[in-house]
Formats: sequence, C-alpha cells, structure tokens
Amino acid sequence: MANREWKNKTVVTEFILLDFGNGPGLDSLVFLLFLSIYFVTITGNTLIVVLVVADRHLHTPMYFFLGNLACLEICYSSSILPRMLLSYVSGDRSISASECFSQFYFFSSLAAAECYLLAAMSYDRYLAVCEPLHYLSHMDTRLCLQLAAASWVGGFLAGSILTFLISNLDFCGPNEINSFFCDSFPVMKLSCSDTWVTGFVTSVVASVCSLPPFLLTFSSYLYIIITVRRIPSATGRKKAFSTCSSHLIVVILFYWSILAVYVLPYHNIQISANKVFSVFYTILTPLVNPLVYSLRNKEVKEALQR
Repeated sequence: MANREWKNKTVVTEFILLDFGNGPGLDSLVFLLFLSIYFVTITGNTLIVVLVVADRHLHTPMYFFLGNLACLEICYSSSILPRMLLSYVSGDRSISASECFSQFYFFSSLAAAECYLLAAMSYDRYLAVCEPLHYLSHMDTRLCLQLAAASWVGGFLAGSILTFLISNLDFCGPNEINSFFCDSFPVMKLSCSDTWVTGFVTSVVASVCSLPPFLLTFSSYLYIIITVRRIPSATGRKKAFSTCSSHLIVVILFYWSILAVYVLPYHNIQISANKVFSVFYTILTPLVNPLVYSLRNKEVKEALQR
C-alpha cells in the first residue's frame, strides 16, 4: 500500500518514480544505454583509484585529489543508477519513503562534496602553474588532507540539513515523483505542507555549496590560462590550453546544471527541464570526469603501461 491512515490523515509511505516516460519499445534501449554508462563510469573511476593507490609516481597532491574525485564519482553514480536500472528490469517504479530520503541524502551530500573538491583541485592546479616555486611548501600533505576532509564533511553536512527538512514535510496526496530519482524539488511538489521555507533553504544551501566553489574554480583556471599564455613554447601553450579548456568545460557543465536546478527559484522551473539538467550532473559528469581529468594525462598512461 502506498498510503496509510494516521490521525485521520492519509500519509504517503512510498513514491512512484516516473523516469523519462519512455514508451514500451524504448525501455530496453534506455536500460542498455544507462547500463553501459554505469559500467564505464565504475570501471574508469575504479581504475583511477587503483592506479593512484598502487603507483608511487602518482603519490602527488594532484592525483591525491583525483583519487578522491574518482572515489566520490563511484559513490555518486551508485546512489542513483543501480536503483533506476533495477526499476527497468523489474518494471517496479515504486520506492519506499525511507529509501527515497536515503537516496536523496547520499546524492545531495556527494554533489555538494564534489563542488568543494573541484574547487580544491582547481586551487592545486593554480598553485602548480602560477606559483610553482611555492607549490611544494604550500600544498603539503597536511593541507591536502584538510582540503579533502573539508570537502567530504561539508558535503555531508549540507546533505544532512536538506534531508532533515524534506523528510519532515507531510506527504498526504499524490505520490508520483516526476523524476528518475528522489530529487528535492520534485519531491517537494508532492508535499501537502507549506514548502516555501524548505525550498528557500534548499536554494540557499545549494548557493553556498556551488557559487563560492564555482567562482574559486573559474578564477583559478582564468589565472592559469593567463599564465599559460606567457609560455614561450607553442607546444607547451597548446598542451596546457587543451588540458585547462577540457577541465573548464566539465566544470561549467556541472555547475551550470546544478545552478539552473537548485539556485533559481524552484517554483519557476519546469520539472521537465529539471530532468534534462539533472542528467548532466548525475549521469554524464561521473562518466566524463575520469576521461577528462585522468585518462588523458601522460602520467596516468605511463602508470597503466607499468
């Protein structure tokens, strides 16, 4: 039963995820697509974690952060895709309220942690390129551990606040979530409580978790590009620009989709548009991050050969 009576009021105990509204003939194709994406995401990020841990040549601040990012992407992708793939196999789109809030907790926590971690990585690259003489003295083991720990702790703190607010709303009406996972605003749309405060706090927390890291990341890469332009070697400039531009594209794609969904006033955003934006930061970003940040690097290729 999706609902139960409590003090003469119907309380929703499970939700229905509407996914992408595929036709019967498209379900198998969509399932194979997302299964392939999940397999590549897990394989690529696991490979990075193994290489960073096993190869002593990669025991540097840059690859320490990359290893953290790869580990985060494994957890991030696994918080959404396995449940969605299972629904395609079983045909059962239902999810209990407790499972729904748990999924949102891990997803939101990991998304916030990724924002902070991307900022830490950009700061590391800024020091390496723009302040090379002071890099080793500034980016020592202690600072690396502090930045990584702050990213994870800050992310899970933000996720805890949001999950507490959303899970304490009343749900007594429709139980169909117009999304492929338990996201904040689609879930809030189903609440019979006043969601203005929860929606406002969600936007504020999302702003705190995304805007400062985005500005720091963007500024770092801007300074890097300015510094790279002064490199006398044309080959060196081309290589550095290629790396920085690919990093910046992924960062902009990730932040742009998050800002569009969570920071803008939620009542003005169409749920169908949210679905499209959500695909970028929940499914595509964990897929392309290992390719953009690691597998194209010369050091990683050499580690694979060894």
